[in-house]
Amino acid sequence: MAFGQEIDLKQLVQMNCSFGPQEIAKINRCIASKYANFRIFRDAVNELESREDEQSPAGMVRLGVFLYLLGKYRRSLNVLQHGDGGALAHFYMAKAQFALKNYDEAEKEYVCARQAGYCADDCILGVVEVKRTAGKVQEALDLLNDLSGSVQQTAEYLYQRGITALASGGTSDEVGNWFSRAVDTDPMHPGALFGLAMENDRRGNDDEALELYKRAAAQFPSHVGSLINLGLMYEDRDENQLAVQCYERVLDAYPENEHARLYLKDAQASNLTTEDVVPHNPTTQILRTPVADFELSARARNCLTAMGIQTLGDLCSYSEAELLSSKNFGETSLDEIKQMLSSRNLQLGQTSVKSQQQELPEVDSSIDIETLNKPISSMEFSVRARKCMSRSGIMTLGDLIRKTADELLQYKNFGVTSLTEVRQKLEAYGLHLHGE
Repeated sequence: MAFGQEIDLKQLVQMNCSFGPQEIAKINRCIASKYANFRIFRDAVNELESREDEQSPAGMVRLGVFLYLLGKYRRSLNVLQHGDGGALAHFYMAKAQFALKNYDEAEKEYVCARQAGYCADDCILGVVEVKRTAGKVQEALDLLNDLSGSVQQTAEYLYQRGITALASGGTSDEVGNWFSRAVDTDPMHPGALFGLAMENDRRGNDDEALELYKRAAAQFPSHVGSLINLGLMYEDRDENQLAVQCYERVLDAYPENEHARLYLKDAQASNLTTEDVVPHNPTTQILRTPVADFELSARARNCLTAMGIQTLGDLCSYSEAELLSSKNFGETSLDEIKQMLSSRNLQLGQTSVKSQQQELPEVDSSIDIETLNKPISSMEFSVRARKCMSRSGIMTLGDLIRKTADELLQYKNFGVTSLTEVRQKLEAYGLHLHGE
C-alpha cells in the first residue's frame, strides 16, 4: 500500500518499531501532501495517548514527539521527561522548551542531545535559533561562523543565516539571498519559504509572496506565520472563505492562538452569503431599517430610544464615545450594538457628517519632528494593519496620531485586532490616537 494512505499513517504512529528522524520526516511529508491526514494523525496519537500507562520508555519518546508535532508543547515535554533519556528525547525536549520560550532550558537540552549522540550540526543550529530569538544575535552569528563543511550547504543552515542577518540589521538583498538559497536547496523548507515570502511581501511583490506563503503553509508542522499572513492576503483579495480555512488550520494545531481566533472571527463576519451581503457603502434602504427590528437587550433598546435613535442610519452616525457618554449605556451594550452592526457589515460612525475639507487635527508640539516623520513601514506592524494604513494614505506616525479610533475602524479589513496593535505601538512612543 502506498505511503500516505490512512492505514499507513496510523500504523506508523502506533506500531512498536524503530523510530527516529526519518520516520518523523515521513509523517511530516504525509500530512503536507494531504492535510486531511492531519486528523488521521491526531486521532491515532490520541488513541496512543489513551494507552500511555502501557508505554515503554522508548514508547514515551514516540508519544512525546507526536504531541510536539500536534503543538501540545507542555504535554510533550512532560511525556518526554519520562522517556528513555536518549538523544531524540533531549532534542525534542529542546524544541518543546523553545516553543514554550524557556530559552535557557532549550539550550541545555540541545547540549544534552548532542552529548547523547544526536547530529551535532542540528543541535548547534538549534542553539543558534534559541540565542537569536532570545536577543543574543551576535552569539548566534558567532556559532554560525564556527560551522564548516557540508552543513553550510543545508537549507536549515542557510535559513538560519538569513533570519540571523535579518535580526542583525542586514540589507534586504542579503537576507533575501540567504532565503532564496535555502529554498533552492530544499523547496519545502517552511521557515525559508516564510522568510522569502515576507521579503517579497515587504517589497510589494504580492503575487510572488502569495505563492510562497501557500507553499510554506502547505508544510507540516504548520508554520503559524505563513498561515496567518496567507489568510490576510486572501482577505485583501476578498477570498474570505480561503482566509477562514487558513485561520482554522492554525487553531487545529494551536487552539490557544488568540491572533488566529480574532482573525477568524473577522473573516467569518465578512464571509456572508450573497443575499446577506451589504455593500461597503450602505444603501439608503438598509440605513432606514428600524433598530426595533433587531433583538437587543432591554437596556440597549431603552438607551437608544432615549437618544432618539430609531434607524440603523441614526445609529451609524454615532461614535463609540458618543454612545458611551449616554446615561446607562455601558461596554456591554456597546459590544451588543457593534456585533449587531457587524452582521450587516456596518460600523459606528460611518455615516457621521464630516467636512471633506476638514483641517487635520493639531498634534502635541512637544513631540519631536523625527518621531512624527517615522515611517509606518519601519515599525513592524502586522501585514493586515500595515496594508490597511498604506491604502488609506497613513505613511508616518504623524499621519496615524491624527486619526481617531472610529476613523481607523472604518477602513476595510481594519478591525479591533489591528486597532489594539496600533494602540500598543503608539504607547511605546508615548503617543495615542486623536481624541484618546
